[in-house]
Amino acid sequence: MRALIAEDDYISRRIVKEILSAYGTCDVAADGEEAVQAFCQALAKEKPYDLVCMDIMMPRLDGQSALKKIRATERELGVAAAQEVKVIMTTALDDPKNVVDAYYRGGATAFLVKPITRHKLLQEVHGLGLIG
Repeated sequence: MRALIAEDDYISRRIVKEILSAYGTCDVAADGEEAVQAFCQALAKEKPYDLVCMDIMMPRLDGQSALKKIRATERELGVAAAQEVKVIMTTALDDPKNVVDAYYRGGATAFLVKPITRHKLLQEVHGLGLIG
């Protein structure tokens, strides 16, 4: 599994990377702009990510906007819906508006409220069919 972790908080980024590293390669981005750049570079190299874990509140470009750019890039390249990258949005805000925006407007695959625990994250990744 290839994963991209987009999180501006160093500790949160490190925790998610530590959890997912046991299951594959993990790259990190500190904001939404870096995440979109990394995603596009991976596609250009024909080594797309299987999973993106993206925080909603980040500097320069927030997670919701970054997700919209990622989905737009996939559409432009003709990526079939079944082949789209799985995206788990994360946030410290347990706010129904964020959930609606992430799922229905942004195209998120899943949504987790912080703090992210090993159990919650691995359960979600397993549910997406990315790990056994």
